[in-house]
Amino acid sequence: MKLSDLNALNEARAKRRTVAVVTPLDGTPGRLVAAAEAASDPLGEELKPRFASGKSGRVTTDAGDVFIRIHRPSPRLTVIGAVHVTQALAPMATAAGFDVTIVDPRTAFATPERFSGFNLVPEWPDADLLALDDQTAVATLTHDPKIDDPAIVAALEAGCFYVGALGSRKTHAKRVDRLKAAGFDDEAIGRIHAPIGLPIGAASPAEIAVSVLAEVIEALRKGLTPPPAVRAEKADAA
Repeated sequence: MKLSDLNALNEARAKRRTVAVVTPLDGTPGRLVAAAEAASDPLGEELKPRFASGKSGRVTTDAGDVFIRIHRPSPRLTVIGAVHVTQALAPMATAAGFDVTIVDPRTAFATPERFSGFNLVPEWPDADLLALDDQTAVATLTHDPKIDDPAIVAALEAGCFYVGALGSRKTHAKRVDRLKAAGFDDEAIGRIHAPIGLPIGAASPAEIAVSVLAEVIEALRKGLTPPPAVRAEKADAA
């Protein structure tokens, strides 16, 4: 690997960006391909599913065989709300390979006793605190717009691969109104999974956690990470 490619690879890994190293097996120089550039790459149709799955492997091309090595950061799940669903969701997500962070400013809920061993942040969520990226899923579970809305805004602007929000369709309709007033268009708002979770008829907190994690994994493996949402100027307050 060329030194310039090695430096670019190390920079991408430090910034949690997904890249592929394409190495021809005939000994000719390889190259680095960023996930964001896959669509325009000659191996785009081969790279896109590999970026989604994270699987490396040998590929036969018209120019000869190459080995594609995928470098993808560990996915993160940031849960907003130290609630009963989170108590079931956090250990399941960890077992599935996610780095889990739980954020909730309500210190009566966000206690080490309830979430022992997890990265627990008893603060109000904002973009700087959350440090989100396109390899992060955000699930908002507090049912309190004062807490959930700032996290949803940060997730949309960061281009998170999954954004989910707890609540009924009526609750989400009110959320949509607030987000439109904040300058988000229909396309950006349409990225929010609400009501959160796959429709499996979940009733208990544990069942809801299963549906949420399944939906997060589905979004991760589809590999259809959207670009960050850009807000228009905020509408005048009512």
